[in-house]
Amino acid sequence: MHEALPAAMREAVDDFAGHLAGVRNRSAHTVRAYVGDVVSLLDHARRMGCAELAELDLTMLRSWLAKQRTTGAARTSLARRAASARAFSAWAHRGGLLPTDVAGALASPRAHRDLPSVLRADQAAALVEAPGRSSPDTPAAPNAGGGAPPAGPVDALEPAAVDAVDRNAAAGTADEADGAGMADEAAEAVLLRDRALLELLYGTGVRISEACGLDVADVDHARRVVRVFGKGGRERAVPYGVPAQRALDEWLRHGRPTLAGPRSRDALLLGARGGRLNPTTARRIVGGYAEAAGLPPVSPHGLRHSAATHLLEGGADLRAVQELLGHSSLASTQIYTHVSVERLRAAYRQAHPRA
Repeated sequence: MHEALPAAMREAVDDFAGHLAGVRNRSAHTVRAYVGDVVSLLDHARRMGCAELAELDLTMLRSWLAKQRTTGAARTSLARRAASARAFSAWAHRGGLLPTDVAGALASPRAHRDLPSVLRADQAAALVEAPGRSSPDTPAAPNAGGGAPPAGPVDALEPAAVDAVDRNAAAGTADEADGAGMADEAAEAVLLRDRALLELLYGTGVRISEACGLDVADVDHARRVVRVFGKGGRERAVPYGVPAQRALDEWLRHGRPTLAGPRSRDALLLGARGGRLNPTTARRIVGGYAEAAGLPPVSPHGLRHSAATHLLEGGADLRAVQELLGHSSLASTQIYTHVSVERLRAAYRQAHPRA
Protein backbone atom coordinates (compact mmCIF):
# COMPACT_ATOMS: atom_id res chain seq x y z
CA MET A 1 0.00 0.00 0.00
CA HIS A 2 2.91 2.33 0.75
CA GLU A 3 4.18 1.89 -2.81
CA ALA A 4 0.83 3.00 -4.24
CA LEU A 5 1.19 6.48 -2.74
CA PRO A 6 2.62 9.40 -4.73
CA ALA A 7 6.36 9.91 -4.24
CA ALA A 8 5.92 13.02 -2.09
CA MET A 9 3.53 11.21 0.26
CA ARG A 10 5.88 8.22 0.51
CA GLU A 11 8.72 10.56 1.42
CA ALA A 12 6.55 12.26 4.06
CA VAL A 13 5.64 8.88 5.60
CA ASP A 14 9.31 7.85 5.75
CA ASP A 15 10.30 11.16 7.35
CA PHE A 16 7.47 10.83 9.87
CA ALA A 17 8.69 7.34 10.79
CA GLY A 18 12.18 8.70 11.31
CA HIS A 19 10.77 11.47 13.52
CA LEU A 20 8.88 9.00 15.69
CA ALA A 21 11.88 6.72 16.14
CA GLY A 22 14.71 9.26 16.31
CA VAL A 23 13.12 12.33 17.91
CA ARG A 24 10.14 11.04 19.84
CA ASN A 25 12.01 7.84 20.77
CA ARG A 26 8.95 5.68 20.16
CA SER A 27 9.26 1.90 20.24
CA ALA A 28 9.47 -0.08 17.01
CA HIS A 29 5.96 -1.41 17.68
CA THR A 30 4.52 2.09 18.06
CA VAL A 31 6.30 3.36 14.95
CA ARG A 32 4.98 0.41 12.95
CA ALA A 33 1.40 0.99 14.16
CA TYR A 34 1.41 4.76 13.56
CA VAL A 35 3.01 4.48 10.14
CA GLY A 36 0.50 1.80 9.11
CA ASP A 37 -2.34 4.09 10.17
CA VAL A 38 -0.92 7.06 8.25
CA VAL A 39 -0.39 4.97 5.11
CA SER A 40 -4.01 3.81 5.36
CA LEU A 41 -5.17 7.41 5.76
CA LEU A 42 -3.17 8.72 2.81
CA ASP A 43 -4.26 5.84 0.60
CA HIS A 44 -7.88 6.65 1.47
CA ALA A 45 -7.26 10.33 0.64
CA ARG A 46 -5.65 9.35 -2.67
CA ARG A 47 -8.71 7.30 -3.57
CA MET A 48 -10.86 10.35 -2.80
CA GLY A 49 -8.89 12.41 -5.31
CA CYS A 50 -6.23 13.94 -3.06
CA ALA A 51 -3.14 14.19 -5.27
CA GLU A 52 -0.94 16.16 -2.86
CA LEU A 53 -0.46 16.06 0.87
CA ALA A 54 -1.40 19.73 1.18
CA GLU A 55 -4.93 18.88 -0.07
CA LEU A 56 -5.64 16.72 2.99
CA ASP A 57 -8.58 18.11 4.97
CA LEU A 58 -10.76 17.28 7.97
CA THR A 59 -13.54 15.84 5.80
CA MET A 60 -11.17 13.22 4.38
CA LEU A 61 -9.97 12.34 7.89
CA ARG A 62 -13.52 11.88 9.14
CA SER A 63 -14.53 9.78 6.13
CA TRP A 64 -11.45 7.60 6.71
CA LEU A 65 -12.44 6.94 10.33
CA ALA A 66 -16.05 6.33 9.27
CA LYS A 67 -14.89 3.73 6.76
CA GLN A 68 -12.82 2.05 9.49
CA ARG A 69 -15.91 1.93 11.69
CA THR A 70 -18.06 0.34 8.98
CA THR A 71 -15.46 -2.39 8.45
CA GLY A 72 -15.75 -3.39 12.11
CA ALA A 73 -12.74 -1.70 13.72
CA ALA A 74 -12.92 -1.72 17.51
CA ARG A 75 -13.28 1.51 19.46
CA THR A 76 -9.75 1.15 20.80
CA SER A 77 -8.41 0.77 17.25
CA LEU A 78 -10.33 3.82 16.08
CA ALA A 79 -9.01 5.86 18.98
CA ARG A 80 -5.44 4.86 18.15
CA ARG A 81 -5.88 5.63 14.44
CA ALA A 82 -7.25 9.06 15.28
CA ALA A 83 -4.24 9.65 17.52
CA SER A 84 -1.94 8.59 14.67
CA ALA A 85 -3.65 11.05 12.34
CA ARG A 86 -3.34 13.89 14.86
CA ALA A 87 0.35 13.15 15.44
CA PHE A 88 1.05 13.08 11.70
CA SER A 89 -0.97 16.22 11.00
CA ALA A 90 0.78 18.20 13.76
CA TRP A 91 4.19 17.03 12.53
CA ALA A 92 3.40 17.82 8.90
CA HIS A 93 2.09 21.29 9.79
CA ARG A 94 5.23 22.11 11.80
CA GLY A 95 7.33 21.00 8.84
CA GLY A 96 5.41 23.11 6.33
CA LEU A 97 3.88 20.11 4.54
CA LEU A 98 0.33 21.09 5.56
CA PRO A 99 -0.97 24.67 5.59
CA THR A 100 -2.94 23.97 8.79
CA ASP A 101 -3.08 21.26 11.43
CA VAL A 102 -6.10 19.63 9.80
CA ALA A 103 -6.45 16.87 12.40
CA GLY A 104 -6.28 19.19 15.38
CA ALA A 105 -10.08 19.17 15.63
CA LEU A 106 -10.43 15.46 14.86
CA ALA A 107 -12.43 13.75 17.59
CA SER A 108 -12.01 10.08 18.33
CA PRO A 109 -14.36 7.60 19.95
CA ARG A 110 -13.77 7.16 23.64
CA ALA A 111 -12.22 3.75 24.06
CA HIS A 112 -14.25 1.44 26.26
CA ARG A 113 -12.10 0.27 29.15
CA ASP A 114 -13.01 -2.96 30.85
CA LEU A 115 -11.94 -3.38 34.43
CA PRO A 116 -8.79 -5.52 34.42
CA SER A 117 -9.12 -8.98 35.89
CA VAL A 118 -6.82 -9.48 38.85
CA LEU A 119 -5.75 -12.34 41.06
CA ARG A 120 -6.30 -12.40 44.78
CA ALA A 121 -3.15 -12.05 46.87
CA ASP A 122 -3.17 -15.76 47.73
CA GLN A 123 -3.62 -16.67 44.06
CA ALA A 124 -0.71 -14.44 43.06
CA ALA A 125 1.44 -16.08 45.73
CA ALA A 126 0.48 -19.53 44.44
CA LEU A 127 1.46 -18.51 40.92
CA VAL A 128 4.89 -17.12 41.72
CA GLU A 129 5.65 -20.19 43.84
CA ALA A 130 4.48 -22.61 41.14
CA PRO A 131 7.85 -23.37 39.47
CA GLY A 132 9.08 -26.69 40.77
CA ARG A 133 5.66 -28.11 41.54
CA SER A 134 4.37 -31.01 39.49
CA SER A 135 2.69 -30.02 36.26
CA PRO A 136 0.75 -32.57 34.20
CA ASP A 137 1.44 -30.61 31.00
CA THR A 138 5.23 -30.59 31.33
CA PRO A 139 6.95 -32.97 28.89
CA ALA A 140 9.31 -35.41 30.53
CA ALA A 141 12.99 -34.98 29.67
CA PRO A 142 15.48 -37.89 29.56
CA ASN A 143 16.49 -39.06 33.01
CA ALA A 144 19.16 -41.58 33.83
CA GLY A 145 17.13 -43.13 36.61
CA GLY A 146 14.00 -43.40 34.51
CA GLY A 147 12.09 -40.93 36.68
CA ALA A 148 10.63 -37.60 35.71
CA PRO A 149 12.84 -34.51 35.77
CA PRO A 150 11.99 -31.50 37.92
CA ALA A 151 8.55 -30.40 36.75
CA GLY A 152 7.39 -26.96 35.83
CA PRO A 153 9.30 -25.34 32.95
CA VAL A 154 6.61 -24.35 30.48
CA ASP A 155 9.09 -23.51 27.75
CA ALA A 156 10.41 -27.06 27.81
CA LEU A 157 9.54 -27.04 24.12
CA GLU A 158 12.80 -25.12 23.80
CA PRO A 159 14.84 -28.32 24.04
CA ALA A 160 18.08 -27.01 25.50
CA ALA A 161 18.38 -30.00 27.77
CA VAL A 162 17.58 -32.46 25.00
CA ASP A 163 20.01 -30.68 22.68
CA ALA A 164 22.75 -31.06 25.25
CA VAL A 165 22.17 -34.82 25.38
CA ASP A 166 22.02 -35.11 21.59
CA ARG A 167 25.26 -33.20 21.11
CA ASN A 168 27.07 -35.36 23.62
CA ALA A 169 25.75 -38.55 22.06
CA ALA A 170 26.79 -37.44 18.58
CA ALA A 171 30.28 -36.48 19.68
CA GLY A 172 30.74 -39.54 21.82
CA THR A 173 32.07 -37.43 24.66
CA ALA A 174 29.64 -38.44 27.38
CA ASP A 175 27.69 -41.49 28.39
CA GLU A 176 23.95 -41.59 29.08
CA ALA A 177 24.34 -40.70 32.73
CA ASP A 178 26.40 -37.60 31.89
CA GLY A 179 23.84 -36.51 29.30
CA ALA A 180 20.96 -36.99 31.71
CA GLY A 181 22.82 -35.01 34.34
CA MET A 182 23.23 -32.11 31.95
CA ALA A 183 19.56 -32.33 31.06
CA ASP A 184 18.57 -32.19 34.73
CA GLU A 185 20.89 -29.22 35.31
CA ALA A 186 19.39 -27.31 32.38
CA ALA A 187 15.84 -28.11 33.52
CA GLU A 188 16.65 -26.89 37.02
CA ALA A 189 18.11 -23.68 35.57
CA VAL A 190 14.89 -23.07 33.62
CA LEU A 191 12.89 -23.49 36.83
CA LEU A 192 15.06 -20.92 38.59
CA ARG A 193 14.59 -18.57 35.63
CA ASP A 194 10.82 -19.02 35.70
CA ARG A 195 10.66 -18.30 39.43
CA ALA A 196 12.76 -15.14 38.98
CA LEU A 197 10.53 -14.02 36.09
CA LEU A 198 7.29 -14.51 38.02
CA GLU A 199 8.64 -12.84 41.17
CA LEU A 200 9.82 -9.87 39.13
CA LEU A 201 6.55 -9.45 37.25
CA TYR A 202 4.39 -9.54 40.37
CA GLY A 203 6.91 -7.93 42.72
CA THR A 204 7.52 -4.89 40.50
CA GLY A 205 4.49 -4.66 38.22
CA VAL A 206 6.74 -4.06 35.20
CA ARG A 207 5.55 -4.74 31.66
CA ILE A 208 6.63 -8.02 30.08
CA SER A 209 8.72 -6.18 27.48
CA GLU A 210 10.44 -4.26 30.28
CA ALA A 211 11.22 -7.44 32.22
CA CYS A 212 12.66 -9.20 29.17
CA GLY A 213 14.69 -6.10 28.33
CA LEU A 214 16.49 -6.01 31.68
CA ASP A 215 20.26 -6.48 31.78
CA VAL A 216 22.20 -7.91 34.70
CA ALA A 217 23.60 -4.44 35.47
CA ASP A 218 20.05 -3.05 35.80
CA VAL A 219 19.60 -4.90 39.10
CA ASP A 220 20.77 -2.97 42.18
CA HIS A 221 21.02 -5.76 44.75
CA ALA A 222 22.06 -3.48 47.60
CA ARG A 223 18.99 -1.25 47.32
CA ARG A 224 16.69 -3.96 45.88
CA VAL A 225 15.81 -1.79 42.88
CA VAL A 226 15.69 -2.50 39.14
CA ARG A 227 16.34 0.15 36.52
CA VAL A 228 13.60 -0.09 33.91
CA PHE A 229 13.36 1.56 30.51
CA GLY A 230 9.68 1.96 29.68
CA LYS A 231 7.65 3.46 26.88
CA GLY A 232 9.35 6.29 25.07
CA GLY A 233 12.68 5.27 26.59
CA ARG A 234 11.67 6.75 29.95
CA GLU A 235 13.82 5.42 32.75
CA ARG A 236 12.51 4.67 36.21
CA ALA A 237 13.68 2.83 39.33
CA VAL A 238 11.32 0.16 40.66
CA PRO A 239 11.82 -1.54 44.04
CA TYR A 240 11.32 -5.25 44.60
CA GLY A 241 10.87 -7.34 47.73
CA VAL A 242 12.78 -10.02 49.59
CA PRO A 243 11.15 -12.99 47.76
CA ALA A 244 12.17 -11.51 44.41
CA GLN A 245 15.66 -10.88 45.76
CA ARG A 246 16.02 -14.53 46.74
CA ALA A 247 14.72 -15.71 43.37
CA LEU A 248 17.09 -13.40 41.50
CA ASP A 249 20.07 -14.46 43.61
CA GLU A 250 19.34 -18.15 42.97
CA TRP A 251 18.92 -17.53 39.25
CA LEU A 252 22.10 -15.47 38.90
CA ARG A 253 24.23 -17.86 40.97
CA HIS A 254 22.96 -21.25 39.89
CA GLY A 255 20.66 -20.86 36.88
CA ARG A 256 21.96 -18.24 34.50
CA PRO A 257 25.53 -19.67 34.28
CA THR A 258 24.04 -22.97 33.10
CA LEU A 259 22.05 -21.44 30.23
CA ALA A 260 24.46 -18.62 29.34
CA GLY A 261 26.25 -18.74 26.00
CA PRO A 262 27.63 -16.45 23.28
CA ARG A 263 24.15 -15.06 22.55
CA SER A 264 23.43 -14.14 26.18
CA ARG A 265 25.51 -10.97 26.38
CA ASP A 266 24.23 -8.87 29.30
CA ALA A 267 20.61 -10.10 29.34
CA LEU A 268 19.23 -10.81 32.80
CA LEU A 269 16.64 -13.40 31.78
CA LEU A 270 17.63 -16.03 29.24
CA GLY A 271 15.73 -18.45 27.05
CA ALA A 272 16.57 -22.13 27.21
CA ARG A 273 18.91 -21.73 24.23
CA GLY A 274 20.90 -18.97 25.85
CA GLY A 275 19.52 -15.86 24.10
CA ARG A 276 17.53 -13.08 25.75
CA LEU A 277 14.15 -14.35 26.93
CA ASN A 278 11.47 -13.57 24.35
CA PRO A 279 8.25 -11.86 25.57
CA THR A 280 6.16 -14.44 23.69
CA THR A 281 7.88 -17.25 25.56
CA ALA A 282 7.47 -15.34 28.82
CA ARG A 283 3.73 -15.02 28.24
CA ARG A 284 3.52 -18.77 27.65
CA ILE A 285 5.41 -19.39 30.88
CA VAL A 286 3.02 -17.28 32.94
CA GLY A 287 -0.10 -18.78 31.37
CA GLY A 288 1.24 -22.32 31.69
CA TYR A 289 2.05 -22.04 35.37
CA ALA A 290 -1.34 -20.44 36.07
CA GLU A 291 -3.08 -23.36 34.37
CA ALA A 292 -0.91 -25.92 36.16
CA ALA A 293 -1.69 -24.29 39.52
CA GLY A 294 -5.44 -24.36 38.82
CA LEU A 295 -5.71 -20.56 38.71
CA PRO A 296 -7.86 -18.40 36.43
CA PRO A 297 -6.26 -17.59 33.06
CA VAL A 298 -3.67 -14.87 33.62
CA SER A 299 -1.12 -13.06 31.46
CA PRO A 300 1.94 -11.01 32.44
CA HIS A 301 -0.24 -7.91 32.13
CA GLY A 302 -2.69 -9.57 34.50
CA LEU A 303 0.12 -9.85 37.05
CA ARG A 304 0.82 -6.14 36.50
CA HIS A 305 -2.86 -5.39 37.16
CA SER A 306 -2.75 -7.55 40.27
CA ALA A 307 0.37 -5.86 41.62
CA ALA A 308 -1.15 -2.39 41.16
CA THR A 309 -4.44 -3.38 42.75
CA HIS A 310 -2.80 -5.02 45.75
CA LEU A 311 -0.59 -1.95 46.27
CA LEU A 312 -3.62 0.34 46.35
CA GLU A 313 -5.58 -2.01 48.58
CA GLY A 314 -2.61 -2.03 50.94
CA GLY A 315 -2.70 1.75 51.24
CA ALA A 316 -0.20 2.87 48.60
CA ASP A 317 -0.59 6.40 47.24
CA LEU A 318 -2.01 6.62 43.73
CA ARG A 319 0.85 8.86 42.58
CA ALA A 320 3.40 6.37 43.88
CA VAL A 321 1.71 3.54 41.99
CA GLN A 322 1.70 5.72 38.86
CA GLU A 323 5.46 6.17 39.20
CA LEU A 324 6.06 2.47 39.82
CA LEU A 325 4.03 1.44 36.79
CA GLY A 326 5.57 4.06 34.54
CA HIS A 327 2.26 5.65 33.53
CA SER A 328 2.68 9.05 31.89
CA SER A 329 -0.86 10.01 32.91
CA LEU A 330 -2.57 9.52 36.25
CA ALA A 331 -5.75 8.61 34.34
CA SER A 332 -4.12 5.32 33.33
CA THR A 333 -3.52 4.47 36.99
CA GLN A 334 -6.96 5.48 38.23
CA ILE A 335 -8.59 2.44 36.67
CA TYR A 336 -7.13 0.38 39.51
CA THR A 337 -9.08 2.42 42.04
CA HIS A 338 -12.24 1.20 40.29
CA VAL A 339 -11.09 -2.39 40.77
CA SER A 340 -10.58 -1.79 44.48
CA VAL A 341 -13.98 -0.08 44.81
CA GLU A 342 -15.68 -3.02 43.08
CA ARG A 343 -14.08 -5.40 45.57
CA LEU A 344 -15.20 -3.16 48.42
CA ARG A 345 -18.75 -3.15 47.08
CA ALA A 346 -18.73 -6.94 46.77
CA ALA A 347 -17.51 -7.30 50.36
CA TYR A 348 -20.19 -4.84 51.51
CA ARG A 349 -22.97 -6.71 49.73
CA GLN A 350 -21.81 -9.97 51.23
CA ALA A 351 -21.25 -8.79 54.80
CA HIS A 352 -23.55 -5.88 55.63
CA PRO A 353 -27.00 -6.87 57.00
CA ARG A 354 -28.70 -4.02 55.15
CA ALA A 355 -26.80 -4.30 51.88
